[in-house]
Amino acid sequence: MKRYLIAVITTAFLAACSSTPTKEQDAAAVEDRGGAAASQQQQPPRTTGPTTTPLEPKGVSGNPLKDPANILSKRSVYFELDSNIVKEEFKPMVSAHARYLQQNRGVKMTVQGHADERGSREYNLALGQRRADAVKQMMQLLGAQSEQVETISFGEEKPKATGHDEKSWAENRRADLVYPND
Repeated sequence: MKRYLIAVITTAFLAACSSTPTKEQDAAAVEDRGGAAASQQQQPPRTTGPTTTPLEPKGVSGNPLKDPANILSKRSVYFELDSNIVKEEFKPMVSAHARYLQQNRGVKMTVQGHADERGSREYNLALGQRRADAVKQMMQLLGAQSEQVETISFGEEKPKATGHDEKSWAENRRADLVYPND
């Protein structure tokens, strides 16, 4: 049983690192079909790319969650318009957080789903929840336990950017990973 579990986790991790979506990844984030046309979608804020900083800092006693050089210090997953699919550029970060939770079974976190101001309040709350759930499901596939990850949606209620333009909306279409004492 233990070998089977290790094989499943390893397969899920390798699948998450691939550039071609797999069935597990497709199951982890189901696209909302009721949204706007693909031609209306815009790109979210770009990151500088994935980092391969180890989970545990070498020679430094401290919390890897607060080390700005560690991938675990990154906490936001950005989404396309009307979508809850975790994009390739954010999968290494989600994977690192899943590994951290797997290695630290006593640690819990909350995934907070958000949406931009467009759409009704009810729609945005539901979309934020789907985004948070997609991140949680991916983390579970990669080894985090269900009881370690709580999800909540704030919809449009807690924007990161307060503008009324595409740049601001792109920053508000996100899921934030929040640990206690952050």
